[in-house]
Amino acid sequence: MLARHLHFFVALAREKHFARAAQACNITQSTLSAAIRKLEEDLQVPLVVRSQRYLGLTVEGEHLLAWARQILIDYDSLREDLSGLRAGLRGVLRLGVVPAAMGAVGLLTVRFRQFHPEAGIEIRSLSSREIQRALDNFEIEAGLTYLENEPLERVRRVPLYREGYVLAMRADHPLAERDTVTWADAAGCTLCLLSEDMQNRRILDGLAASLDLRLMPAVTSNSFLGICAHLRQGGFASIVPHTFRHLFGGTDDLAMRDLVEPAYRQSVGLVLSERDPLPSMAAALFRIVLDADYDMTFVDLCEPA
Repeated sequence: MLARHLHFFVALAREKHFARAAQACNITQSTLSAAIRKLEEDLQVPLVVRSQRYLGLTVEGEHLLAWARQILIDYDSLREDLSGLRAGLRGVLRLGVVPAAMGAVGLLTVRFRQFHPEAGIEIRSLSSREIQRALDNFEIEAGLTYLENEPLERVRRVPLYREGYVLAMRADHPLAERDTVTWADAAGCTLCLLSEDMQNRRILDGLAASLDLRLMPAVTSNSFLGICAHLRQGGFASIVPHTFRHLFGGTDDLAMRDLVEPAYRQSVGLVLSERDPLPSMAAALFRIVLDADYDMTFVDLCEPA
């Protein structure tokens, strides 16, 4: 059994079409079909439901798909690891990041690049549920997400900081004159918040409910960019992670005030596969976040005031 045959098989499962899978692999359709038949002969089980077109995988094919993804990741990691011994770590680190943690992700990636300047980084904005799925399917090496609320399964966790919350608004908003804002006052604002499919929003809704409050945003978005666009127009306010001060702290027309009564905190950190050994990219990132000096840097920059 050759690794490239497994690669062709995974491509077919992804594309769900023989011609598209062959094109994605830069081979002919006949070559792809022959590779799938060779896999079936080697394993002595049918892998694909046979017809004039692709109809899906057999039960055995679904089992092979999970193994094939893992085998290919291990194979690529082995090649990266051996190559890294000679010329330094290369390849791409793929990170899934919940939108609320985008304000802090640069602290991770800049440090990673300092140690591995030949490696690339791909950041994907994902919900916590999408991060779980992407880790399970070997589509990312690590995620930056919440650790306590709706915790992910089958992962190792590294706490990085505790997220606090601020009310963000234009500088001419009435509440901008205060030093702090209560959750009750924030709930009474014309709010623009993340949509309910985002864990940050579910955390805020849960906290409000515990205070006998209800957050009823006039505008929702699955992106903080959409929220910032409305804050700029005036009249809106939003509850955002305190790390966004790191991004917008020098912007004179926006104000951010700590939310109190209570001053709530939520743990955010790195999640990686619990597999051992870790893929080379994930292992390199893991070593960096465990470094004591780096841990203090993260705390200094991300801990609420």
